[in-house]
Amino acid sequence: MIKTAVFSGTFNPIHVGHLVLANYLCEFTDVEEVWLMVSPLNPLKEPNTALESKLRYEMVKLALDDDTRLSASDFELHLPQPTYSIKTLTALRDSYPDREFSLLIGADNWLVFDQWKDYQQIINEFPIWIYPRAGFDVKIPDFMPSVKLLSAPLVEISSTFIRQSIAEGHDMRRFVPEDVWKYIKDSQLYR
Repeated sequence: MIKTAVFSGTFNPIHVGHLVLANYLCEFTDVEEVWLMVSPLNPLKEPNTALESKLRYEMVKLALDDDTRLSASDFELHLPQPTYSIKTLTALRDSYPDREFSLLIGADNWLVFDQWKDYQQIINEFPIWIYPRAGFDVKIPDFMPSVKLLSAPLVEISSTFIRQSIAEGHDMRRFVPEDVWKYIKDSQLYR
């Protein structure tokens, strides 16, 4: 079984912080690959100004270079909406029986995890990796051995900050992979 972590996000846009986390997971855990899964709007968040999914998916593909451990995925975009993590993870497990899927989420999401649809089923059936976020103190109960807090470095870059900065005319080329920056500039995104 190939150990595959699902890193789901709107990636609006994908940035170096996302890639640092995916790389960390492959280097410092038993995860063999990370699927960066472009998702529709998060059901727990208010509607936002996310670019259409095909543009966000294209940026994720551009960001991954030649690292074979990282893959762009639009799997969730093809599922009936609304999409919930339990539906996505179950569909992935059914579609790819040669893989053992886990879920990568931020500490901010863990603190509201009990609001997720069928969250207990996720905890029981899929390992969960939690990456640290500044200002979010995570406690994992002893009776949840499948939930692990990563010691990954804090990378406090947000897609919101990048979008706002681009809209204000700032050069954000060091915050996103080079090919993503070129795509944003050429397509005049976030203006």
